[in-house]
Amino acid sequence: MSDNQSKNMTWRNLALMCFAIVWGFGNVVNNFANQGLQVIVSWILIIGMYFIPYALMVGELGATFREGKGGVSSWIGTTMGRRLAYLAGWTYWVVHVPYLAQKPQGVMIALSWALFQDGSIIKNIDPLTLQTISLLVFICFVWIASRGITSLKRIGTLAGSSVFIMSLLYILLMVTAPAITGIKPATTNMSFKTFIPTFDFAYFTTISMLVFAVGGSEKIAPYINNMKNPSKGFPKGMIALAVMVAISALLGSYAMGMMFDANNLASDLKMNGQYYAFKKLGEYYGLGNVFLILYALSNTTAQISALMISIDAPLKVLIADADSKYIPKALTKTNKYGAPINGYKLVTVLVGILIIIPALGIGDMNSLYNWLLDLNSVVMPMRYLWVFLAYMALRKAAAGTYSSEYKFVKNSKLGFGIGLWCFVFTAFVCIMGIFPKGVETYTSQWYFQITLNILTPFILIGLGLILPIIAKKTNGKNELNGSQDVDTIA
Repeated sequence: MSDNQSKNMTWRNLALMCFAIVWGFGNVVNNFANQGLQVIVSWILIIGMYFIPYALMVGELGATFREGKGGVSSWIGTTMGRRLAYLAGWTYWVVHVPYLAQKPQGVMIALSWALFQDGSIIKNIDPLTLQTISLLVFICFVWIASRGITSLKRIGTLAGSSVFIMSLLYILLMVTAPAITGIKPATTNMSFKTFIPTFDFAYFTTISMLVFAVGGSEKIAPYINNMKNPSKGFPKGMIALAVMVAISALLGSYAMGMMFDANNLASDLKMNGQYYAFKKLGEYYGLGNVFLILYALSNTTAQISALMISIDAPLKVLIADADSKYIPKALTKTNKYGAPINGYKLVTVLVGILIIIPALGIGDMNSLYNWLLDLNSVVMPMRYLWVFLAYMALRKAAAGTYSSEYKFVKNSKLGFGIGLWCFVFTAFVCIMGIFPKGVETYTSQWYFQITLNILTPFILIGLGLILPIIAKKTNGKNELNGSQDVDTIA
């Protein structure tokens, strides 16, 4: 294929592809549960001051380092050295551990709604019992992933697309419901003040969820080289993406305010809000539970697929370009199906700890679900910090060191300043997200949650500092003994 043939992606293609990667209905529900209708102004601020600069910086990094197959770790490796590149790759992988710890819950919640059209079964179960089942479910899917089964992933991709389409359909049908069905909005006292946030301590503890929602656009960086005219097309695509995200976030939040009283939100809205929404939508249009069942079935399969992909893909990113100085060779060994089996074992141990220990101190299933979701909003944005570090290093480099068809801003000092702003803001929201939400302050459960919120990131990142020590002691010995890359036992 010629270079001209490969460069056939338009800005529209890029925007739509990135929208599917970045956005989901859960982003609307979770942030509405945190802030009510005040989240509409929060969305406007976060998209304008953070998301657009972030996406455009990713574009410049992707255009500059076209051959970087490792994404963020390649950018860091080129600009800041291999040691920091390893830490970036480790961070990208290890922040998925809390995500994986919650996915089995998501599978069971979606399945219970599909089968029984009721969320009370999961909500009322003993946390330790459910988390034990979650661990067994996770181990089952680790085993499946280790066998190289990919058909379920393909089915999950299709299901994920249907969930995405139904999410947009919800917004359309709910916004038009008053005119079509005559329903009255649940939030009755909407005024200008309804939408203006109170910028207090409690508010700032919730914005990590907003950052978590809009992150992830670095995944599309490699595709900038497939565009017809990157210098013009990429910013167009990112602006279009921002517009689509803004429309979905603003209309979605408004639709949620029409369906649920923003001043009296259910405590389990994060866990069951998506299903409540589709259940009510079916009732509005006289279709019973049709929307609910379709969404729950699609989401069950999509959750399973996301679980399997997240077990496999981030680990392969970590070890694909592994430097023997930092990663023990044993961790890169694969079984006869090509799965990094020792890496899977490490994932299982870390996820198992994070599944079981919180259940010992968090009293009910809803609180446990909300805590894991909030923990994800603290840990996941930590990987974005490396994007901004790479961008600052790029703009600090001497003129002519790196060339690119596309630049976010021409002035290097301005570019460095924007990168620094995004870095500081991300670090700030991660720190603020540590404080528990929806829990009475200074109770035993509050102390338990904040302790886990502080220890978990430090332990996960700290493990990455231990691996190079193990690699230094074992890799030379392994190579001397002629160890093989294939482990057929597992």
